[in-house]
Amino acid sequence: MNFIKNIWNHPKTSAAGLLIAVASVAGVLSQQGIALGKVGTGTAVSLASALATALLGLMAKDPSSASSPASSPATSPVTNSPSGASSGASASAQARLGAWMLIALTIPLPWMQGCTAAGVAQNIVTWTPALQSAVATVDSTAALLAPTDAPIFAAATIGFDAASNLLVAQAKAYLANPSASVLAQLQNQIVTLQQQINTALLQTAKIMDVNSQQHALAAIQGVGTIVVAILALVQTISSKAKVAQMAAASGVKLAAVEPYLDESRSAQIVAAHYNEPVEVARAQVVRAELVEIQAGF
Repeated sequence: MNFIKNIWNHPKTSAAGLLIAVASVAGVLSQQGIALGKVGTGTAVSLASALATALLGLMAKDPSSASSPASSPATSPVTNSPSGASSGASASAQARLGAWMLIALTIPLPWMQGCTAAGVAQNIVTWTPALQSAVATVDSTAALLAPTDAPIFAAATIGFDAASNLLVAQAKAYLANPSASVLAQLQNQIVTLQQQINTALLQTAKIMDVNSQQHALAAIQGVGTIVVAILALVQTISSKAKVAQMAAASGVKLAAVEPYLDESRSAQIVAAHYNEPVEVARAQVVRAELVEIQAGF
């Protein structure tokens, strides 16, 4: 019966957890096309998700309001220890809760808004300038590495130019003619490029020089972040069977390269592209990575 005791002792955290669960499940149900009936012009699932996220927003509390420097003494009269310790822990807990709330708020949005083939194709095309720029950065990075490390990096990334150019061409072709055959080419190519990036990350991680390794990993991740975003878009217009087939072709999984990725850098790239706050982009990056891993990539 410990769970009952935990709920009693931590009602706000328990309520937040329940609301996060509701938002998460609603997002999954929406993704699978399960509506559970109509409510006005929307669905019961979208209503449940909206209510859950709204309640989470009402529960949110600014961590800085947990304590007031003006009203708190420098030390505790009982323990003679800094009184800021307990308030700092409380603020930290509030910050973590706020982070999970933010993630929950962003979870349902991609599926609640819905996706069309033309919309996804256009979204992919808007990523192509950033993709080409990131690949150009990779091409120029070898000059920044130690002489013994540059050949390793060059060999690991040698196929990026051709693979990214082909992906851009296929995205534009699909936008002009969203047919099943062009989509199949796009699906295969995004997996091919994703695998090249994941393999390159593993190879580059073996570089011993710290500065060279940091430069190399950052350059590859710039491409990888965009490719993961495009892969997520392609998934939304792919059948379950095709997604499973694409995942089966992914020999090097995202979980294997995740230790070498800088989440902050990925968030900055996404935030710049969609012109949104970095913290919102960070939550979207986390969610996208979870979706990819759950799908088998």
